[in-house]
Amino acid sequence: MKNLYRKGFYLFFCVFWSALANAQVTPTIQSRLNGTVLDAANSQPIPGAVVKIKGTTHSVSTDTDGRFSFITGQKFPYTLIVSFIGFEQKEQRVDGSPVTVRLQESQNQLNDVVVTGYSTQERKYIAGSISSVSGSVVQNQPSGGFNQLLQGKTTGVQVTSNSGVPGGGITFRVRGNNSINASVDPLYIIDGVFVSNADPISAGLGNQQASNPIADLNPSDIEDIQILKDANATAIYGSLGANGVIIVTTKRGKRNTKANINLNTFQGWSTAINKFEVASGPEVALLTNESRINTAIDNGLNPTTVVLPFPNPASQPTYDRIDGLFRTARTSSYEVSTQGGTDRSTYYIGLGYLGQESIVKPSDYKRYSARLNYDTYLTDKLKVGTTINFTRSQRNLSGSDNNPTGVINSALFPRSYLPIYNADGTYARYGSFDNHLALIENLDSKAVGWRTIGNIFGEYTFLPGLKLRSSWSIDNSSEYDNSYSNTLISAGIASNGSASSIENKNLVLTNEQVLSFVKSFGANKKHNLNALIGNTLNTVLNESTSASGTGFAANSLRSVSVAATRSGSASRAESKLVSFFSKVSYTFDGKYTIDGSIRADASSKFGTNNRWGYFPSGGVAWRLSQEEFIKKLNFFDELKIRASLGLSGNQNGIGAYAAQGLWSSGANYLEQPGIAPTQLANPDLTWETTRQFNIGAEIGIFKNRLSIIADYYNKYTYDLLLNVPVPYRSGFASYLQNFGAVRNKGFELGINSTNIETDAFQWTTNFNISFNNNKIEKLASDISLGASGRNISILRQGYSTNSFQLYKQLKVDEQTGNAVYEDVNGDGLITSADRQIVGNALPNYTGGLTNNFTFKGFDLSFFFYFQQGNKIMNMNDFFMVHGGTQANIGFLPRQLERWQKPGDVTDIPRLTTYSANPTQNGGAANNYGGNVASLSSRYLEDGSFIRLKTLTLGYTLPKDVLSKIGVSKFRIYAQGTNLLTFTNYGGLDPEVSSQSNNQNTVGYDWATVPQPRTFQIGASVTF
Repeated sequence: MKNLYRKGFYLFFCVFWSALANAQVTPTIQSRLNGTVLDAANSQPIPGAVVKIKGTTHSVSTDTDGRFSFITGQKFPYTLIVSFIGFEQKEQRVDGSPVTVRLQESQNQLNDVVVTGYSTQERKYIAGSISSVSGSVVQNQPSGGFNQLLQGKTTGVQVTSNSGVPGGGITFRVRGNNSINASVDPLYIIDGVFVSNADPISAGLGNQQASNPIADLNPSDIEDIQILKDANATAIYGSLGANGVIIVTTKRGKRNTKANINLNTFQGWSTAINKFEVASGPEVALLTNESRINTAIDNGLNPTTVVLPFPNPASQPTYDRIDGLFRTARTSSYEVSTQGGTDRSTYYIGLGYLGQESIVKPSDYKRYSARLNYDTYLTDKLKVGTTINFTRSQRNLSGSDNNPTGVINSALFPRSYLPIYNADGTYARYGSFDNHLALIENLDSKAVGWRTIGNIFGEYTFLPGLKLRSSWSIDNSSEYDNSYSNTLISAGIASNGSASSIENKNLVLTNEQVLSFVKSFGANKKHNLNALIGNTLNTVLNESTSASGTGFAANSLRSVSVAATRSGSASRAESKLVSFFSKVSYTFDGKYTIDGSIRADASSKFGTNNRWGYFPSGGVAWRLSQEEFIKKLNFFDELKIRASLGLSGNQNGIGAYAAQGLWSSGANYLEQPGIAPTQLANPDLTWETTRQFNIGAEIGIFKNRLSIIADYYNKYTYDLLLNVPVPYRSGFASYLQNFGAVRNKGFELGINSTNIETDAFQWTTNFNISFNNNKIEKLASDISLGASGRNISILRQGYSTNSFQLYKQLKVDEQTGNAVYEDVNGDGLITSADRQIVGNALPNYTGGLTNNFTFKGFDLSFFFYFQQGNKIMNMNDFFMVHGGTQANIGFLPRQLERWQKPGDVTDIPRLTTYSANPTQNGGAANNYGGNVASLSSRYLEDGSFIRLKTLTLGYTLPKDVLSKIGVSKFRIYAQGTNLLTFTNYGGLDPEVSSQSNNQNTVGYDWATVPQPRTFQIGASVTF
């Protein structure tokens, strides 16, 4: 491996030099043309756009103000061809000077040039399924991660924020869940750097993913994003591409453009859309009394003999804990960037700061970022460049969900008639719950991260079209979690203070060589060839060091080093990947495209017998719009059908030594140290493999003012990396092997339209919708998990991942008030055999609708996101609509909807703690206890929703005004986020997933911070 790196290093510096002579001819001047190229969506200038006179080779690029000028031998009138990456190419007739050209931006372009994996191609010739999103779509939003902002912006992607905590974890899936045990996250590539998406934070936050590692990239630095979805697009990345590939290109300067400086800022204020509600003190007392009386009746006692705990419920006080949880949270963003270029070099420099508070105290998130992108031509044939990004992140952490001593649970669960403070003014605590104010004022859990993402590359052109590129990349992150629990909160009382310090380091090193050849040849250049060959060397190193201590002399002493009792541990894991790949694409006459690729990967993670994996793919495309019989219809501007089939692999999510037999220390005997085996070796362990078929169509009509892209796919993932149970006599519980299969199939539709386009007014619309059906095709046995041992989630052959198994409640008997459940096996009893799958957390479809309007200097846009068919397990109801069975927990208002008398129609059974006859269907025991034990489908709700995600109104000052003060552009805007939500879900927010640390237990709402409603104002100025 070291020799391979050394050879690659030598190759980069062993280059040749050459000179290229240029001849200049001064044409006869026939006309002079001055013009400006603007973004049709917001009337902002587009620097770097290419303006060409049709039928000639004469072209120029626009400057930073979007201006261009021609002195040409052509006479008026003539036609300009104007193009820029991320915008539709436009032809415009000009009769004189000056002229204004407006380009339409679209998230999915039929004629765009896109990154396809180690190369670029015109979209109209691509046989794979690739979605493109402009960087402007993910900018100036109150969110840390660009991947979170892709929600509803393109097809084939499902994005869910797990909570409303700034910088918190998200769920990001490309065409569904492909695996059970291995990772289902896509591969992220930023400027050629393979970046880690592993959550570096170890602090306990219930079972929720603590952070979004991709939030370390400032969205304002992004130029464009490509999402590779089908096997034809992803197979070139082999074992890394089965879950999709996200390719991010950041901003770079353009040659021969003067420097510009851009300042950007926005300020935001966030509030809770809804707040938790609990039953008042008198209501809790009333419900408690009712439960006691009903229980006595169920036990055959005279209810008049019951001594009520609250003789006068109305006299009970109510203490409001909820109001102290929430706040109006502030968001601040400040950014400065500059870019430009000479005839030889280009540069982009960006600095940014983002500070966000959570609407639930005391969490917050801060990010400091700096970026440098620099390219230079050392000779006409040799280009070198570098990309480097530094990020420092700071998180103030708070355990809020699935945690009795978390902030939200400590405010939500205690009965509302109980005082917040003791008589002596100290914090009051009840049962296992802490005091929420004590936590807010004394929590000290901080996570500080440093991250460097960068690469250096060299690119040598041997001949026109023949180019060698060599690059070295690094993703180096270090996360330091430091927490201290003092004697004023529950976690530190018993131990007289406790502290922990954890440092997690993650290093990804990548070296790549790619030799590419692009050539058009033959009569009229009908034959077009795009080929490449290359190799990758990749190393991933993970290191962790932790220390903890208890017993501190004072709360002001917080370091582990001064604790009375101390302990520590350390770990290290390293894995390597060697890859070789090749791809060839051939297009004939601009109509017919055929391409194929293959990649060979060897991973140190797998067994010695199956270390190598091979991942081929192939695709075809037919541009029918270039056929004469289609042209005669005079209807289609673009009509293309394409199909692809291929294999991609997955090795992420398993340990670096997953195939090896492992021994661990600690098996001591009679005070003598010992070791024992802890993992069985599997020399045959190998890759998960995804076989995917895709067929798609791309249509452009009405002069490409309406474009449609549709895809159908069928993905089958087999040889799952699965822990299969083994006989206990082996000494082990499970054995990691290749067993199992998962299928995802679905349909995607994207529509872009230019509804109105005049010089003064423009209106564009983007609509996308994605359907996905997930099914476990093969599994050794059921796997139950989730909800802290209650096993509400289940993996079962024939059903989707993230399914829920509960007792299906059919009704509440109108005469008795007792719950009636479906008797699955028909034995007349309610037992564990009657638990069944009653839904899953995966939506049937997701999508988005965006409309953009511009009128002179004003711009207005709004974006709706929607998803349908997913279920949410409302754990707040599970615990707090308990019928009186939880003595130390209050009630939610939903409990007031319980059955009280014959004839009542409701889904909430009568209150009781009766426990006899637990197998009786329709008996009192299973209302809230018994065999059902509240594992009832009445707590599983529809999580479908439609949300007005963003509404933005902006104004760009006229250029003639700005030119007087030396400013190129000045825009101000106001924006609202999460303004409206339409849903039947009974919790605070349908966009939650409090068990998200495990990919198989999503869809729980468990004292989770909801998505906030945010209002912000911002301004950007360019000099």
